[in-house]
Amino acid sequence: MEAKSDSTSVRLVDHLFRHEAGKMVSVLTRVFGLDHIEVAEDIVQDTFLKALQQWSFHNIPENPRAWLYKVAKNGAIDILRRNKYTDEYKSELNYLLKSEWTLSSSVNNLFLDSEIQDSQLRMIFTCCYPELTPESQIALTLKTLCGFSVKEIAKALLTTESNINKRLFRAKQKIKELDLSYVLPGPKDIQKRLEVVYKVIYLIFNEGYNSSSENMLIRKDLCSEAIRLAEILTENENGRNTATFALLALMYLHFARLDSRIDSEGRILLLKEQDRTLWNKELIGTGLEYLSDASTGDYLSEYHLEAGIAAFHATARSFEDTDWRNILGLYELLIKIDPNPVKILNRAIVIGQLEGPEKAIRELKNIKELENYYLYHTAFAEFYFLSNRFNDSLVHFKKALALTQSKVERELINRKIEKVKGKLI
Repeated sequence: MEAKSDSTSVRLVDHLFRHEAGKMVSVLTRVFGLDHIEVAEDIVQDTFLKALQQWSFHNIPENPRAWLYKVAKNGAIDILRRNKYTDEYKSELNYLLKSEWTLSSSVNNLFLDSEIQDSQLRMIFTCCYPELTPESQIALTLKTLCGFSVKEIAKALLTTESNINKRLFRAKQKIKELDLSYVLPGPKDIQKRLEVVYKVIYLIFNEGYNSSSENMLIRKDLCSEAIRLAEILTENENGRNTATFALLALMYLHFARLDSRIDSEGRILLLKEQDRTLWNKELIGTGLEYLSDASTGDYLSEYHLEAGIAAFHATARSFEDTDWRNILGLYELLIKIDPNPVKILNRAIVIGQLEGPEKAIRELKNIKELENYYLYHTAFAEFYFLSNRFNDSLVHFKKALALTQSKVERELINRKIEKVKGKLI
């Protein structure tokens, strides 16, 4: 059935899906068990489809969140009643869900805020089970807990949609084979899984900060969701540690600059062009507080170093006043921890600020893994432009243009191309 809806209801449903779908799937998985996670996902999808169908044209309920939860609860109760003699669900509450006396109250209680938070923690750590591959852990968490589409996950993980579908299928099959319980792991197991949890949360943030959507660069709701998930970790005594604080510091410091990244005409503004008066000082302060909390103890994670880099940018009075020397030192340490080619690319850009474009170009040529990454070619193009090698600059801007589908990114690259062509006349 095609859902008839107006733009207001579509935007609201999309917003609520981002904020509520993961919570609902997490709670309903406690009802039906991990073996039947697809049942939970189907109920949630059906709930949001009903919202699209029924909320159109000023028919939006007074409390949309409560409406969604009520429809989802009723859907779950209907299935439990219909199948109580045919299906056996591996739920901790199975004996309560079998009785009409306790069925409705048991499902309703799981939608209390404290239980929702507990369910989300269970889902995060279940998806990050050690016997799943890291790639599958990340893909499953993004899909199940955060409502990412396969396309968004593929972009975030720099792979194809086909690969993501395979990873999701294998992950769910593995969960069934392992017969996992839907419970929070003990302290030692939580520590083992936290690194993957951090990666998942940071990927969510990055998708919001630099969206795979063709029509928008920034999605604040995803950035907020990532921060919210990290703050959920701080509610658990084992998740409340310096690495969690460092990740939160990093995200808050980046989030504080979002309003300056797009101009009034929807065009991207690079760091050097941004109006720093638009940077949110309160969010910067929160980020610096978390960075201070992260600085206790001896443990040093990649998030500590990236947060330190973000702090130098966030506290610089101007682009010219940026402490590039200390930023380079942090990148050197960061690459020792994680020699990721994108981090090496960022280090080369910092070297260009300190030692000039020719040095940066030599550093970029040493990176072999990023030929299909558009920002690799924009870096080449910028430094070739600064070296007055305009033909080389044009070649790399054109390569970058072919490697991104984002309209705002393409608009920026096209502006750069016109600037280079002006030098060739």
